[in-house]
Amino acid sequence: MLVSLDTPYVDTCAADLSLALGGPERPALHVRDLTLPGDVRLRLRLLGASHQVVLAVPAAGAGTTAPGWPGGADGLVETVACLPGRPPHLPGDLHDEAGGYRFTATVLRPAEGELHTRIAALRADLADDPYALVGVFPGDPDAVTALAVRPDAPDGTVGWRTWHAYPQTNELVLTETVVTLPRTPQPVLRAPQSRKKEAP
Repeated sequence: MLVSLDTPYVDTCAADLSLALGGPERPALHVRDLTLPGDVRLRLRLLGASHQVVLAVPAAGAGTTAPGWPGGADGLVETVACLPGRPPHLPGDLHDEAGGYRFTATVLRPAEGELHTRIAALRADLADDPYALVGVFPGDPDAVTALAVRPDAPDGTVGWRTWHAYPQTNELVLTETVVTLPRTPQPVLRAPQSRKKEAP
């Protein structure tokens, strides 16, 4: 889905970004709700030149093993934005094995003209994607924030990618997230026990 936004950038460059896990949903310029197989729900949120993804899974039943996700055992909130009150920090790699969360970020500074080519291709690829949200900011067709969920993620996981383009500084921030979903153990099958007849 491609949307034109009326609000100018909030963030100024890649160095202003931070990653935050947990916390409330922040005011958004546009929101898209998705439901994946297994009733896994994702909310894609455009925040200025930033993003927020809210992941929710069905309530855990008896015997369900849920990872210790930041923000609660049955959901996760990921925010990449300029966050007031905290110093900027966008990790290149964050792997929480116990929580089943993996995040990577890369900052690119393309050669002259390459940013425009990349963003044009990105807009064309994601414009009609039912699992994507692309926000275009006023004043520059390359001022884009985009999110895309991977519908073909390996079993037991959900993943998404994001793009934050800053044409004023010729920067493109790429992030990728993979989350391990809670799993319900298979029931233990026991062999039937024979009943012995009691002696009269």
